[in-house]
Amino acid sequence: MNAAAKGRLLSARQFAVFLTGFCCFINLYSPQAILPLLSIEMAITAAGAAAVITASTFAVAMTAPFTGAAADVIGRKHVIVAAMFLVTIPTLMSALAPTLPEIVFWRFVQGLVMPPIFVVIIAYIGEEWPRAEAATAAGIYTSGASLGGFAGRFIAGIFSDIIGWRGGMMVLAAMTLAGAAAVTLLLPREKKFVRSDGFGTALKQMVRHFKNPQLIATYAVGFGVLFNFLATFTFISFRLAAAPYNLSATALGVIFVVYLLGSALTPCTGYVITRFGRRHFMIVNFAVWALGLALTLTDPLWLIIFGLALCAACGLITQATSTGYVTITAQFGRSSAVGLYVTSFYLGGSFGGGLGGIAWTRGGWPAVAAMCGVMLLIMACIVFFAWAKRVPAAPATTPIEPP
Repeated sequence: MNAAAKGRLLSARQFAVFLTGFCCFINLYSPQAILPLLSIEMAITAAGAAAVITASTFAVAMTAPFTGAAADVIGRKHVIVAAMFLVTIPTLMSALAPTLPEIVFWRFVQGLVMPPIFVVIIAYIGEEWPRAEAATAAGIYTSGASLGGFAGRFIAGIFSDIIGWRGGMMVLAAMTLAGAAAVTLLLPREKKFVRSDGFGTALKQMVRHFKNPQLIATYAVGFGVLFNFLATFTFISFRLAAAPYNLSATALGVIFVVYLLGSALTPCTGYVITRFGRRHFMIVNFAVWALGLALTLTDPLWLIIFGLALCAACGLITQATSTGYVTITAQFGRSSAVGLYVTSFYLGGSFGGGLGGIAWTRGGWPAVAAMCGVMLLIMACIVFFAWAKRVPAAPATTPIEPP
């Protein structure tokens, strides 16, 4: 294969990785921009409306580790593509559901079929990319996820003011279907995958990950990332939809353009880590994240949006760093290792949504921001005291499977 053909192959593979993140997250968080609208339309509290989000994140947390174990037996591409086609069904059914309990049910189903996409693609990256390029590839995936996070919220918000939120959800289902077709064509079959001896062996590998303190510390950081993200970006919508801002669903959707800052920055994560070190970089990142939270407590709308931009960028950088760290510290069963990370990540989101609802009810936005600040302090302590100063040398072969 000549250099030009190899370059085209790499570009196609990178774009396919980008699409997996994009198509997941246009669906997962799309209701955030319309939660105030749902709260009014269905006469429910802010905490009740947040169940539309937490239903999916809880379902993801339930199934992610078993998805990873299954993918260590079945393989990578077939699992990813099948899940991308399947996720269009609950997205469409959520748009057609007439009551809130039915919407929550279909959102739960949606969460069940998402882990085979973003758990397995991270394992695919760790196996198919050279070690030195894995962080960059994870950054490309995270950029797709952040752009999808913005696009889903923006589309749901703008269509709710034009043809209704149900029409917006149908558009998202159609986009996901098109993305699944593109990934089918563009993502190469895995070449370095070593099949596990069976599902039981894969589950044993998953249990062995709990003996790796670096993985446990990284799972704890992942918990905090989505805890803060879901609390911040769910309840800031309620603040901005109320007086004195009175933002419409479209305006709330547009505010999520702050995710694009994260999309622009995460591909640089690998370079910055190499230059400054993983631990030191993350501590500075958490400090900037805390500054962003503090800015959301001010009154000018532009300062609030700037603060949200800092929160989004720092959160996505943390996610790219953590997922990349999982793939290079797990010495075997990478899908199950990533699956456990995703479980911790989405459990954090479920707790963030639930505890965020309590904080909002008792103290409004200042209480939510204070809760997120405490979580940032905990995450910084974990990184500083528990993450290794030096990442262990690369294994002789990738991946190493137990005998």
